[in-house]
Amino acid sequence: MDAIDRKIIALLREDGRMSVTDLAQQVRLSISTCHRRLRDLERGGVIRGYRAEIDPAAMGLHFEALVMVTMGRTDRSTIAAFEEAVVAEPAIVSAERMFGETDYMLRTLTADLAGYQELYDTVLGTLPGVERLTSTMVMKRL
Repeated sequence: MDAIDRKIIALLREDGRMSVTDLAQQVRLSISTCHRRLRDLERGGVIRGYRAEIDPAAMGLHFEALVMVTMGRTDRSTIAAFEEAVVAEPAIVSAERMFGETDYMLRTLTADLAGYQELYDTVLGTLPGVERLTSTMVMKRL
């Protein structure tokens, strides 16, 4: 990967819908050369996909909480079942496995506090292998 590839990636991070024509112009390459580089970045797994950035509030999701999960059991089958359940839950919008005291950090979005309580009681509290959940409300996203 060279400086041109890094510039392509930076431009696409700002505008994933940028046309190859505009992209080529901004990195000063021919359209065919730019398209080849873009295809190589996609095939190489550097660019994993293109997504729309959604405003949660515009979809009625005004309550965001971060949930720190401490696992009580960490055998393979429990971890696999936990991760499968997390991925299947639409209100959990991101999840990271951590080193340290906290095993996982989950980002959740719900309509309001009552919606979060429902998620906590019916989903989060029943996830396989969980020993402890600690939640914190997000005040502002920068």
